[in-house]
Amino acid sequence: MNLQVKHSLRYEYDKSVSLDPHTLYLYPRAYPHQKVLDYTLTLQPEPFKVVRNVDVEGNVQQIIYFNQPTDQLLVEASLVLSSDEVNVFDFVLFPFETKNIPFQYPEHIQKYLAPYLNRSDVTSYVEQFARKMAYDAQWETVPFLMALSRYMYEHFTYEVREVGDAHSPETTLLNRFGSCRDYARLFMASCRSLGLAARFVSGYLYGSPQQEHELHAWAEVYLPGAGWRGFDPTEGKAVANHHISLGASADYDRLAPVMGTFRGMATSLLTTEVSITQV
Repeated sequence: MNLQVKHSLRYEYDKSVSLDPHTLYLYPRAYPHQKVLDYTLTLQPEPFKVVRNVDVEGNVQQIIYFNQPTDQLLVEASLVLSSDEVNVFDFVLFPFETKNIPFQYPEHIQKYLAPYLNRSDVTSYVEQFARKMAYDAQWETVPFLMALSRYMYEHFTYEVREVGDAHSPETTLLNRFGSCRDYARLFMASCRSLGLAARFVSGYLYGSPQQEHELHAWAEVYLPGAGWRGFDPTEGKAVANHHISLGASADYDRLAPVMGTFRGMATSLLTTEVSITQV
């Protein structure tokens, strides 16, 4: 299927300001089953330079430079993407012993996964929760990941919270509610507590009335023999071809769609709009 996404962000300033360079994460990541067919980026005021590159974690990053004062900033990304059906479980875990957790990653890849194994979010309560999920899944790797996704979907209450940092994993676990970012952060910490490399993903989700007008967040886990595989605890399932990733990171707070500062004595107001349709 082909999916069309339109995402606009408008910043309005009550006084004229000078815009410092802004970094955008608004271009899809590459996956074997997905291909960008068309992409348009509209900016007002018109910048004097746009640099598109790849950041340290493999995400497409667009850096925008301005040279004129303004009382607004409009960023509009429009894209059409081909997203083929995919069997998300069509893989073999290898070495074979990695079908059970905990396991050690092969030495030749473990050094590259170090940032995605960081345990700074892992508390004893989070680890106890993860171990209980693993025990119920008979310590099998993929069943554990699916059970963790389903448990959060079935037992937590979803809330829309567009601003502010994601809550700590322990806070989300104690309160049993949160946004998609909170769910993803808890999922990552639970995986890392058992030695599974996990990263935060930001993007879009087609086909969910709850998510189709907002940015969405989920997690990916590195599985030997399968690579990075997505799991969405907000939806309670593995990620297939309805998700569109804009970026993936070891950190939960590095993938805002627009990041930048301005100079001047002004306050700002942000309005956003996202639409995802099949074309």
